[in-house]
Amino acid sequence: MAGAGGPLSRRGLRGREAELAELEALIASVARTGSGALALVRGEPGIGKTTLLAEAVSHARAAGFSVGVGKADELHHIVPLSSLAASVLDGDQPLLSGDAFADLARNHDQRIWLVERLAEAIEARAGSVPVLISLDDVQWADPLSRFALQRLPARLRTSPVLWMLTARREPTGPADEIAAAAAGELPTVTVSLGPLSGAAIAQLAGDALGAAADERVRDLLDGAGGNPFLAVEMLAGLRAAETPDHLVPPGLVVGVRGRLRSLKPDTLRFLQMGAVLGRSFAFHDAAALCGRPTTSLIAELEEAVRAGLLDDDGEHLVFRHDLLRQAVYADILPSARKALHREAARSLVTAGRRPVDAVPHILRGALPGDEDAVALLQRAAADVLPVTPDLAADLMTRALALVPSARPLRFAVGEQAILCLARAGRNREAVSTGDGLLAERPTPETFSRLQAALGGALWNMDLAGELRRRAEAALAMGGAAPEVAARLAALRTMALSRGHDLPAAREAGETALRAATATGDREAHILALAGLGEIAQNAGESAVALERFAALSAIDSAFLPEEIVAHLHVDDFESGERLLLQAREAGATRQAVMLWARGQHDLGLGRLDDADAGFLTMERLEDEVRVPVQQVNGRVIRSRIALLRGDREAAREHLIAARERLAARPNPGNTAAVRFLEAVHAEADGDVRLAVEKIRDVQQEGSFMRWRLLRDWVDAGIRMALSGADRELAEDLAAQAEAHAGRNPAVPTATGIAAQAAGLVRNDIAMLEHSVELLGASPRPLVRAAASADLGHALLAAGRRAQAADALTHARDTFAASGATAAAARVQRAAKGAGADSRGAAAVQRPVQGWEALTASEKKIARLVAQGHTNRSAADLLVVSPHTVNTHLTSAFRKLSVNSRVQLANLVMALPDS
Repeated sequence: MAGAGGPLSRRGLRGREAELAELEALIASVARTGSGALALVRGEPGIGKTTLLAEAVSHARAAGFSVGVGKADELHHIVPLSSLAASVLDGDQPLLSGDAFADLARNHDQRIWLVERLAEAIEARAGSVPVLISLDDVQWADPLSRFALQRLPARLRTSPVLWMLTARREPTGPADEIAAAAAGELPTVTVSLGPLSGAAIAQLAGDALGAAADERVRDLLDGAGGNPFLAVEMLAGLRAAETPDHLVPPGLVVGVRGRLRSLKPDTLRFLQMGAVLGRSFAFHDAAALCGRPTTSLIAELEEAVRAGLLDDDGEHLVFRHDLLRQAVYADILPSARKALHREAARSLVTAGRRPVDAVPHILRGALPGDEDAVALLQRAAADVLPVTPDLAADLMTRALALVPSARPLRFAVGEQAILCLARAGRNREAVSTGDGLLAERPTPETFSRLQAALGGALWNMDLAGELRRRAEAALAMGGAAPEVAARLAALRTMALSRGHDLPAAREAGETALRAATATGDREAHILALAGLGEIAQNAGESAVALERFAALSAIDSAFLPEEIVAHLHVDDFESGERLLLQAREAGATRQAVMLWARGQHDLGLGRLDDADAGFLTMERLEDEVRVPVQQVNGRVIRSRIALLRGDREAAREHLIAARERLAARPNPGNTAAVRFLEAVHAEADGDVRLAVEKIRDVQQEGSFMRWRLLRDWVDAGIRMALSGADRELAEDLAAQAEAHAGRNPAVPTATGIAAQAAGLVRNDIAMLEHSVELLGASPRPLVRAAASADLGHALLAAGRRAQAADALTHARDTFAASGATAAAARVQRAAKGAGADSRGAAAVQRPVQGWEALTASEKKIARLVAQGHTNRSAADLLVVSPHTVNTHLTSAFRKLSVNSRVQLANLVMALPDS
């Protein structure tokens, strides 16, 4: 039998045989099927979660799994990715090397990028061997690890990756968020641990004491309530007793304090310093808190280890259980705890540790007015802002609460808090914080700084009018520093870009740009160029917009998506493609916005399947970071794509989703886009009167051509107006198209659509022929097909059947090549009436299930994955985002009814052409 206080002997896992069998079955399933799964073990502290997890991990390792083991810590739950770090760095063959992980943590610039890189590393390992990743005490996981755990299991569901997590019972918490994200995506098992049976507790007693427990011991163990950890600690106390009749202190049942009373005072003091630092701590950090050199504390360390309270892995000291640390920590007086946490924070920073490492102690120990603590929180918030903006916002909110109202520092801290809140998408909170600070009557200079800081939140909330009012009020007050005045002028330009007087907005923007250049303020320069770009786009001056956005992306590459879309507006798809490739190689920072640009590119080139997948992926990424910028427009486009394909059900679903998202962001552009989509649906339903009414609703938000999304669709609006006998509306739309072409004479799409619009309104075949000729230089096949169809219908109505057949056949084939099967079928019916040859007619609709249900891109990716490619390597070959590959792959798995890459490979290899 082990010595007093040492580890207990154990004959198997007592009382958890059924739960272990359930986890072992899941391990076998992942190995057999090659698909992912998630297990969550839940229970109260000390109930045996960690022991059960260790047994399962041991079984998986014996079964050939590559295993990563990690544990979250109550006092180390701030540092980004610290909880998952051990899981991916653990073992003889870690998923990532220490250097690779450090590079990942150092160079990442946003959460989505980092999660995808982790996914790629795990996916690569799972290509050769099944993987198990475990994390104990997930309720204490840091925010970035929680973010990753909510996404990685679903992302890797087609690979043999098993996730095993443990968590304490809580009404809601990280464990529930992770399980909810995985539910429906991959097999998910929850194992709930209750109290051990009396028989199992008796077995534990026999293991510990070397003999069957007598009645006195059994009565004592009843006080453990079936909790194995408390039972084991009681038994350890019995084993350490000098005589069999020695009474075990009652405190063992609730906090095992009695066991601590046998320690020397200096050892207990050393343990208390360790408890302040966390469950895992460095020897020298605890020595520093004790105010003693490490060499003078070796005896105390040895006693704590002999007593079974600490483990020593050579790098860190670890309390053997959280309950032990909590028992030690609870015996420190509250005031002393606060003082020790403050001292711990100072000690860590003095030792050269990062500010974020000291934050847990600041949060527990800082007192109002502690400016050193505030400074540390500010530095930590700046460090974590790129990847965990929510955490940065929380830290700055706490920092602001520590600064009394009378201190000048309060406004500087408040300004940073506002910026962090806006970055986290907590815009209302940012505005509320700013207004609270403004109510404290700051100086004019500070008033201006706060209003400038609030600009981003107001813009995000689509409150352009309020943004303009505040910017003008701050500028009128005077007293602003030159760079702040330049930012306010640029923010005013942004607000004016949403108004109707675009010439005045342009003049204000030029003034703001000169001020930004004169002050050399980068933020003001970016805002001014962004505002001028928006103004030019809204005015339909595509070449000017391109110039502004190119200048903007030269200053900050994060705005490359805006430059790409501006290239598309001037029909320069070649440059757009080049910049998309450049952004992919460099690693785009605004990945959701970049997917919007890619989707616009694919849509313009008639790649409907790829565009639909791109917009779907964009929406998912926007949901993940809670910044829904383009979701209304994305759903509008996807609904139109569905109608072009003939999928009315999907089109209606997208319309409903667009309306729901419009309620959250009811700006004029979004409103116009949804009203136009409602018109398209009304026309498809045969309700021409409603369709015309909706087009007029678009006009009430501003001229139809004001809205960039609609410019290539003006021909549809004109057809609706003519069908509804509203010639005035049709002529108005045609005049707008003509004016737009006048502003963009070098853009074939603009000039061709203007000619098409005029031809429709005048029923002028020659003009329609001219539009087809002009659009021959346009890179947009769907626009070309629509113009050819209009020409064909006009020729057919004029009795020129042979020419009509040619035009309609060309339109049909162009629609079909883009996947617009419903549009192709409509044109085919007209072509048949013109006597066109039906050979080579429009392609039939794809089936719903099976290999032929896959799009061309889905087939390419399925074949690459079947050959052993990861998402990353497939994305590299196809020059697309790994996120888009994942979207295509998810769709392929659904259509093929397979759940793993192994199953996919078997299916693909069985195809006749394989």
